[in-house]
Amino acid sequence: MNQEMINLKGLGVPEKELFSFVTHNDVESEKITAPRYSYWQSVFRVFFKKKINIIVLCLLGVIFLFAYVYPSLIEYDRYANLTDATAKHLMPVAALEKFGFHLSWILGSGASGEPTFDTIWVGSRISISLALICALINMTIGVLLGAVWGFSKKFDFFMMAVYNIIANVPYVLLISVLVLVLTASFWTMVFALTVTGWVGIAYFIRTQVIIIRDREYNLASRCLGTSIFRIALRNILPFMTSVIVTQAATEIPSYISYEVFLSYIGIGLSEMSLGKLIYEAESAMVTTGWQFEFWSPVAVASIITVVLYVVGQNLGDASDPRTHM
Repeated sequence: MNQEMINLKGLGVPEKELFSFVTHNDVESEKITAPRYSYWQSVFRVFFKKKINIIVLCLLGVIFLFAYVYPSLIEYDRYANLTDATAKHLMPVAALEKFGFHLSWILGSGASGEPTFDTIWVGSRISISLALICALINMTIGVLLGAVWGFSKKFDFFMMAVYNIIANVPYVLLISVLVLVLTASFWTMVFALTVTGWVGIAYFIRTQVIIIRDREYNLASRCLGTSIFRIALRNILPFMTSVIVTQAATEIPSYISYEVFLSYIGIGLSEMSLGKLIYEAESAMVTTGWQFEFWSPVAVASIITVVLYVVGQNLGDASDPRTHM
C-alpha cells in the first residue's frame, strides 16, 4: 500500500484531483436516473434496425410513387392507337422499336395499342386507393366497436347475435350480390367491402379485449366511475397497438385480392383497375407473344400485396413493447 502511495505522489498530481469526498443529499437520493422512453421512437428504432425493412419500405415508396405520381406526369389515352393495327399486342422489344425507347413501352402494348406499363400504374392507383379506404373504414369501426364489445356484457349479447348471422354468410357471395345489384363503380365496391367487413375485425378485437379487461387498472377505473367507452379508448386500445397494426397488415392486401378476384370473374369495378386489366388480358395468357399483357399486371398486383403485408407485419412486430428491450 505504501509503495502504491509513493507511486501516486510521484506523478506530481495534487491529492484534490485524485480524490473527492462524496456527500449525502436526501433530495438527490430520491431521484431515479433512467433514459427517457418514447414509444414511437422505440417502434421506429426497432423497425429500421433490420435492413430488410428499409429495403421493403423503399420498394413500397417506389410503388406509391408510380401509382400516384407517375400517372399525373403522363398523358394517358388508352385508345390513342386504337386504329393502328401494328401497335397492338406488341412484345417489349417490338414496342420499343416502333415507338422509340420510352418508359411507357418497356412492357409492350395491349389490345388497344395502349402502353401496358402506363395502364398497370393507372390501374394500381385505383386498386390501392380502394384497399386503403376500405381498410381505414373497417379498421376504425371494427376496433372501436370491438373494444366496447369485449368490455360490455349487454353489448356482447347483441353483437354475438349479429356476428352469428353475418359470419355464416359467405363474404365473397355477399360482395358479389351487392355489386351485381348496384352499379359496379368504385364507391359501390367500397360499400360492398365495408358493409359487413368490420364484423370480423370487431370480433377479433373483442377476443383480445376479453383477455385484458379484468386487469387491476381497468377494475380500478370502473370503481372510479369511468365510462366503458373511455376505458376502452384510453386503457385498452393503446395496449393493443401491435395487435391492431398486425391486423391492418392482413386487411389491406386482402382488399386488393378481393378486387382482383371479383374483376377476374367479371363482376368487379367498371374503372380500369388491376383486376379488370387482368380480366381483359385473360386470353393473352395462352396466346404466343401476348403473355406480357397478362403476366405484367399479375406480377405487379402480387408485388404490391406482398410488400404491403411484409411492411405491416414487421411494423406490427416493432409495435410490440416487448421488442424494445
